[in-house]
Amino acid sequence: MNQKNLMEVDWSKIPAPTDDGAAAHLVGMTIPPIGLVATDDTSVTLAALPGRTVVFAYPRTGEPGKISLVDDWDMIPGARGCTPQTCSFRDLFAELKAAGAKHVFGLSTQSNEYQAEMAARLHLPFPVLSDEQLALTRALDLPTMEVAGLTMIKRLALIVDEARITHVFYPVFPPDRNAGDVLAWLKENPV
Repeated sequence: MNQKNLMEVDWSKIPAPTDDGAAAHLVGMTIPPIGLVATDDTSVTLAALPGRTVVFAYPRTGEPGKISLVDDWDMIPGARGCTPQTCSFRDLFAELKAAGAKHVFGLSTQSNEYQAEMAARLHLPFPVLSDEQLALTRALDLPTMEVAGLTMIKRLALIVDEARITHVFYPVFPPDRNAGDVLAWLKENPV
């Protein structure tokens, strides 16, 4: 399937993910001191960041005009919507910061090179972290899915306060509303 427009999605035709309990263990966990390469050419250790951090994770962003990873990508619950989710965080970035998020990051298992192209194309005001080696994913036992031989993080968002996960959004659907849900939570739960 050719991905002509990554932003225009009829969510009523996309299967919603169900809560499989795979993120239930995350609240209260401490983020391990693992450095991840970021699209701004830095190494980020989430455990070392002061204040409140928002990390939203997604399986895999697409590229306009490119062939989907698999023909039925849109029919895999939770797969479709990585670009709309990312753009929603971009569009609400200033409001997220004003609501107490000292840091905002995207996270996927895609390579930094792939993510850097996407971050530039979408004009992201925040870095995206690459967990290509699955170090953080495995250490936290993040929910994953296997597609076309690749391990990808299922869509979720984490609120991290001083290296401790204090809230998890999972499952996330529709993806383009995730940033708004995170913003509402931040406003209701100030630091």
